[in-house]
Amino acid sequence: MNITPAFAAGPQPRPTGGIRRILLATDLSAASEGATLQALDLAHDLGAELLIVSVIDPGSLRLPGGRFGVRVDQVRTSREAAAQELVSRGRSAGVRVRFLIWEGDPGDSIVDAAQSEQVDIVVVGSHGRGSVGRFFIGSVSDFVVRHAPCPVLVVRARGEEQPD
Repeated sequence: MNITPAFAAGPQPRPTGGIRRILLATDLSAASEGATLQALDLAHDLGAELLIVSVIDPGSLRLPGGRFGVRVDQVRTSREAAAQELVSRGRSAGVRVRFLIWEGDPGDSIVDAAQSEQVDIVVVGSHGRGSVGRFFIGSVSDFVVRHAPCPVLVVRARGEEQPD
């Protein structure tokens, strides 16, 4: 009986075709953990490189009245620390991992990263706002699905409501 460990030690060989580079778009929140696990598993199983991209939206840092509530450098420092943990998790699982932090509109930035990094698939989480929430506030995952230059895997957050 041949038993293969779930996570082999050391870097995986680069595949000759198919999915070679996966982009995980994450805000590093607990809600995006499902997408993170899916991307790590997929990269491991395919021997693909995992590129983790987190986008800081400067517009989301403003308080009512237009004042900034948090500085971009503070958010960047926090994301870099969280990213190091993800990179370590991936590498200990035998996955080649890189991390990028972009600033700008999340949807546009994820699509731009997918194009510039020439990824084969994007993995993005959905935050469970349902169809009404998507209609009123928009959805990064919906935007990425519609504009990405490659296939997109949307992973629902645990406990997310079923589609309407």
